[in-house]
Amino acid sequence: MTATIFFIFGLILLYLGGEALVKGAVSLALKLKISTLVVGMTIVSFATSAPELLVSLGAAIKGHTDITFGNVIGSNIANIALVLGLAAVMFRLNITEQTKKISFPFMFFSSLVFGVILYFFNEISFWVGIVFVASLLFFTGLIIRQSRKENLKATIDEDQTLAEESQSPIYKSISFLIVGVILLKFGADYFVDGAIALAKVFSVSDRVIAVTVIAIGTSIPELATTVIAALKKEESLAVGNLIGSNIFNILAVLGLTAIVKDIPLVDVQLLKTDYIFMMGITLLLGLFIYRFSKNQVSKLEGLIFLIFYIAYLVYTISF
Repeated sequence: MTATIFFIFGLILLYLGGEALVKGAVSLALKLKISTLVVGMTIVSFATSAPELLVSLGAAIKGHTDITFGNVIGSNIANIALVLGLAAVMFRLNITEQTKKISFPFMFFSSLVFGVILYFFNEISFWVGIVFVASLLFFTGLIIRQSRKENLKATIDEDQTLAEESQSPIYKSISFLIVGVILLKFGADYFVDGAIALAKVFSVSDRVIAVTVIAIGTSIPELATTVIAALKKEESLAVGNLIGSNIFNILAVLGLTAIVKDIPLVDVQLLKTDYIFMMGITLLLGLFIYRFSKNQVSKLEGLIFLIFYIAYLVYTISF
């Protein structure tokens, strides 16, 4: 009963947090004269990746590094297959040129390097963590410079309400962001606590809990933010948040955690199975973006993502 209450209360906080975060992000984008895509891939992505960072860091410090890796890999799978899949089934999501030319290639390259390092070294060390964080700072600077260079405007400039919002004090935008992050943090905590309590009844391993229950729980902020952004016709923010979150999960979550404590790989199944699924869904997204989609993620493609995720869950729990 307590687990169910935590679960429901967590979802409510996540919805409210996502609402506040999107409102603050769009307003801040207008004030800084950069696109909502850039805000989604930086500020919002970092905010919605905060639960992954807290969970992964805490797990590594306590010696449960399988949870650290499983949380990141599982969350990256969930962000694309579950969150993007659900959002695409409900809404047609636009793919921007910046996503195609910079963001997706960077996400793919980061994911590939992560796997290569694990394969050859079986850990993410302090110095690898430094390189990861430095790479993230480079990427963030790159997309901000690119946005300003092209003089991109928020996609909703014509909206009168948001035009008025851009005239409000900047502290108001920052306040919404802070409130959104706080609500998402506590919402994720309650959701994960409730979910883990239910999962432990079935006596499953750290890896399975991490790549399923915890990964879904820590991806709920992305889901809340993405759906709300799509409802507000902020498709660029919706997609940018997910791709940016996957980049942050690898470079920031693992990078910052490794700076605090080296992260050894214990369960090789994470590399042999879960990482392969993560790269598979990443390649599938790339195939849709560059080969089949017309600058959008369609409902059919969203459905394919969801089927992929269900197959992954069934395989993980069964084997």
